[in-house]
This record gives sequence, C-alpha cells and structure tokens, in this order.
Amino acid sequence: MSKLVVVGSSNTDLVVRVPAIPVPGETVLGDEMRIVPGGKGANQAVAAARLGAQVCFVGCIGTDSFGEGAIQNLTREGIDIHYVVRTDRHPSGVALITVSPQGENAIVVAPGANMHLRPEHIERAEPAIARADAVVAQLEVPLETVEAAARLAKRHRVPFILNPAPACPLHPDLLRMIAVLIPNEAEARQLTGAGSEVGEEAMLQVLMEQGCPRVVITLGARGAIYNTESEIHRQPALHVQAVDTTAAGDAFVAGFTVALTEGSSMHEAVRFGQRVAAIAVTRWGAQPSLPTRKEVEQFAP
Repeated sequence: MSKLVVVGSSNTDLVVRVPAIPVPGETVLGDEMRIVPGGKGANQAVAAARLGAQVCFVGCIGTDSFGEGAIQNLTREGIDIHYVVRTDRHPSGVALITVSPQGENAIVVAPGANMHLRPEHIERAEPAIARADAVVAQLEVPLETVEAAARLAKRHRVPFILNPAPACPLHPDLLRMIAVLIPNEAEARQLTGAGSEVGEEAMLQVLMEQGCPRVVITLGARGAIYNTESEIHRQPALHVQAVDTTAAGDAFVAGFTVALTEGSSMHEAVRFGQRVAAIAVTRWGAQPSLPTRKEVEQFAP
C-alpha cells in the first residue's frame, strides 16, 4: 500500500449544468445547482485513497458549514486529517462551476482558507512526509507553502510530484526539487512562455532543461506526452463519452502517483492515470466522479 501526503486545497463546488458556457455579459438558465466536495488537493487525496493508497491530507479549512462538510467527507474516505488546519478567520474555499453538455467547464475559485496554509503548517507535518512514498502538491495554496513541502520531501528523499495548476512562474530551485511535473497543455505553455505555434515536445524539452527530470503533459482527448531517461513518448487517450471534465486532471495525477509508488514504470503509470481519468469524465461532479480501484481494474474502454 502506497503512503502519500497530499498538500493542497479543499473547496466546496457549486456546480450548475448549462446549455452553453456563458460569454461575458450573458445570462443563461441552468439546471439545479449541485453542492459537491472538490478542490484540487482534496480531489487528488480522495482519488488516491479510493485507489488503495494510505493518504494524509495537509490543508487549511474554515470552521463554517462548508468546512465541516469537507472534514466529514475526508474522514469518510479514510484520509488522515491530523495535519489539517482549521481557521475561524477565513471562509472555506468555494468553486463556482458551470458545465456544458459536451462536458467542458468554466470555473471560478474563491480560495478563502486555502490561501492561509503556511510553511509552518507543513513543518508540523514532517513526520508524515518522512514516512511517505511520495508528496503531491498543486498551486491552489500559497507558492511558498508548496516550496516548503518540496524542501521537506527532498530532506527525507521522498519524491515530490507537482501538478502546477493554476499555473504561475516557478523558481528554478523548486523545479529542481520536483521528481515529476504534471501540467496540462495550457499550463505547460504558461510555464514555458510558449506560443500556440510551439509543439508539445518542445515545451517538454524546455521543462526538462529547467531541471525537471520527469515531465508528463496531459493533452485531454489527445492523450499525454512524457519522457523517460532517454526518450520522449506519446500515449493516446482512451476514448469515452465525457459528461464532466472537472476532476479529470486530478484523477490522472492520483492514478499516476499511486501506480508509480507501487513500482510501475512511467509507461504503466501514465496508462493507469489515463484509465482513472477516463472513468471520472463519464460522471458528474469532482469527487463523486472518482473511481475505486476495483472499478479501474474492471474498466474496459
């Protein structure tokens, strides 16, 4: 059983299905609003736990009703919340999500308490990090906090896996501490400054030259591109009928990390992550869409 520490955000998603994503100034009538647990950090923690990993979540959550619901949900999933920080000074994170009939989404996040997860909170979680097989983080918490997690992981020789979402400039020192960087195509372009004319292989090469030994760029319906020690590889996507892509990236990151820490090769880990994500996009909601290990093993696209 893999032992993972996930450092990141926890949000409550307010989801509305709409006939089309509204443009600026447009009002559209949607379906009934659904309230579901989300946040990239919590999504990845829940996904990994359902895949059989032993997960410790490190985040900052408010003491409001949304926060209470988040804590109950993490506990129900069997996730260790010993290092979750609770605050009554800031509201819990909330995401407003609209989803089109094609499964595309538009998301606005009010991060609230997530932005008050501090480096000292990460230091308190050092015992869990020292025992972990990998530390996973995203960028919905302060960058200095992510950097603190990377330093602690390096101190204990634990692989640090970063999903740089939402993308922002990363210091070279952080890039050199990352074992695997997992951006999507848009995030890779932001990290490298590449225009639309630049191909994925070139972006991957730039990220490698900046210090990342392993990079996986997810490309949605076009699959993924990644590197091993000496080669760059492409992996086609699994074709399914998508209804909601909200947690696709989080599902992939969790699946990839669980497989890698269980001893799979990069090729096998990418494929396993794709299987987890393929199931997730066929279901509504973020965490409600995340599959169990049994569902992934029985999945036949």
